[in-house]
Amino acid sequence: MDTRKLAYFVKIVDSGSITKAAAALHVAQPALSQQVSSLETELKQRLLIRSKQGVEPTAAGHTLYRHSQTILRLVEQARLDVAASGAAPSGRVSIAIAPYSMASSLTPRIISEVNRRYPDIVLHLTEIYGGVLSEAIKNGRLDMALIYEPGPIRGVQFTTLIVEDLYLIVNGGRELPVGPEADTITLEQAATLGLFLPEQIHTLRQVVQAGIEGKGLTLRLVGEVESVPSLTRLLRSDLGATILPKSAADALFHEEDFRVLRIVDPALQCKIALCTPDHEPLSEAGSAVLLVLKEMLQEMLSSKYPPISAEKPAASN
Repeated sequence: MDTRKLAYFVKIVDSGSITKAAAALHVAQPALSQQVSSLETELKQRLLIRSKQGVEPTAAGHTLYRHSQTILRLVEQARLDVAASGAAPSGRVSIAIAPYSMASSLTPRIISEVNRRYPDIVLHLTEIYGGVLSEAIKNGRLDMALIYEPGPIRGVQFTTLIVEDLYLIVNGGRELPVGPEADTITLEQAATLGLFLPEQIHTLRQVVQAGIEGKGLTLRLVGEVESVPSLTRLLRSDLGATILPKSAADALFHEEDFRVLRIVDPALQCKIALCTPDHEPLSEAGSAVLLVLKEMLQEMLSSKYPPISAEKPAASN
């Protein structure tokens, strides 16, 4: 079906007269009438009722008119998008970054890299929890997010960037039982400490709690803390400990007065993932930022925090 014929048909219906439409389109009236006849032949339906007062669409004509408007809008939008694709991407891109993660420390590098490559893109950065993430991305308030991967959520998709072991972070002066290796602590030993963790909606909290309870132990929760500065002060005062991935521990607790011990027997792991909508494509600016994030994060994380091999099972006697 020729889009030119559809455009002519829409103009005729809007004008209410083939004569008026022909004048507006600068097309001879017989030629315009022939285009309508061609459409009627192709669709095997009468589309217009002609009278001395002008023309009116039939029921089939109303249906074609409605669809033609949609088709012509899409064609015009395609032309605009293709024309703009040669220019540098521009616009606003919103990214959510999970608090309590190393991703929150990457914002200067993210902004610097995007600004360097795409100076016409404006990044909007916010912090958000996985439990409310799906709605924010599905309704278009967010374009993408860097979070702890919570598992399948309808309407969004996750691209796992790295799988990390979890570490206990505690005041450097605290005396702790010795783990099976240097700089390690068993999950059972870690569970004896009072812990500061985010609230239950946070994926990190769910992983830690499931691991402790799966071992038949009880989570000793001293408090739910969402503020990193507050958590730092609490650990520095030796009021409890916390559990984070190594990358987050390095980013948030790099001072010498903290000890960072890998949890073993069993190890606990979490995934850092990039979350995007699965129901519609990103804008050109969003796609550009997405490529930058994937390239930058995978290069940095894989080189600095290579995955630790799984622990070997104890040999049987």
